[in-house]
Amino acid sequence: MSHLFNRLARWFGRLSPAQYPYPAVDVSLPGGRYFHLVGSIHMGTQNMAPLPRELTYKMSQADALIVEADIVNNDSPFGQPDDLPPLSERVNAEQYEQIERLCEEMGTSLYRLASLPCWQIALTLQAVQAQRLGLRGEYGIDFQLLTGARTQGKKVIELEGAQQQLTLLQQLPNEGRSLLEDTLTHWHTNARLLQTMIGWWLERRPSINIDQLPATFGNTLYDVLMHQRNKQWQQRLEAMPAGNYVVAVGALHLYGEGNLPGLLKHKPSA
Repeated sequence: MSHLFNRLARWFGRLSPAQYPYPAVDVSLPGGRYFHLVGSIHMGTQNMAPLPRELTYKMSQADALIVEADIVNNDSPFGQPDDLPPLSERVNAEQYEQIERLCEEMGTSLYRLASLPCWQIALTLQAVQAQRLGLRGEYGIDFQLLTGARTQGKKVIELEGAQQQLTLLQQLPNEGRSLLEDTLTHWHTNARLLQTMIGWWLERRPSINIDQLPATFGNTLYDVLMHQRNKQWQQRLEAMPAGNYVVAVGALHLYGEGNLPGLLKHKPSA
């Protein structure tokens, strides 16, 4: 994993996002297109509201808000799960025992989780973990931005939408078992990462240090869930007409190998 952190460190040297009191990078493209890329956290703590006044001002000047998906609609995109073998047959004994232990610690029903595909079990465990750390969806940065955009009558543009995100998860091999395995393996480091990202929003001048970013994805998942999506978002943003945009994406999409600001700033050789 050390080679991945070395590459992350090189990318950090190319970005200077600390001019705002929250994680953000400004990118200008030819044709009068200006993007304020905000490193969002999808769930937040109560003291992350209201949004910083600098971001509120950026929103007031924006022609549109661009988000991964419009999450203000509370309807679940998951639907009914397919009939699956028992969870004890889909994970090894050690993983099953860890899931059982985590459910007991967090007051979550193992019976309810056991009928879900592995990727959905992973996301459910992650959400419950975030709640246990005091995070709530209504204090998430993108949720607050979406609420503000509606109040101001701003246009909202989705980079993906909930259905496309669901399709991506459903297409992970072996019902997303690698996502569940990474969630279990990096359970405690994921909690540290959440706390670090909260700090980026609560500090007035956030210090973003490569040493603060523990690995929570294997290389294959990182490519699918981060790098490939960044490349798709790059194409969407480069196709936007002239305008001033606030773009809210998960904070980790702003940093690391193949990060979104780096892709947008990259100019191919002639």
